Amino acid sequence: MNALFKALNDETRRQIVEMLKERDMNAGEIADQFKMSKPSISHHLDILKRADLITSEKKGQFVAYSLNTSILEDLINWILTLKK
Repeated sequence: MNALFKALNDETRRQIVEMLKERDMNAGEIADQFKMSKPSISHHLDILKRADLITSEKKGQFVAYSLNTSILEDLINWILTLKK
């Protein structure tokens, strides 16, 4: 769960999650939405993948990134258990 909170603690990564909520995207499409280098975007994507917030799938010469909604459901369920 620590990796999940670390991943969500960054504004850029939260924006990437929001973008992937709408549709699957490749790294280039994601990078085009930010004013930072592609290696920096790749670093953010790696953190999101290690937190299981996103998944990746090779499609031809590109890698498509998707939002992993099951980890978000787990997070919501955990938060709800804190409510008394």
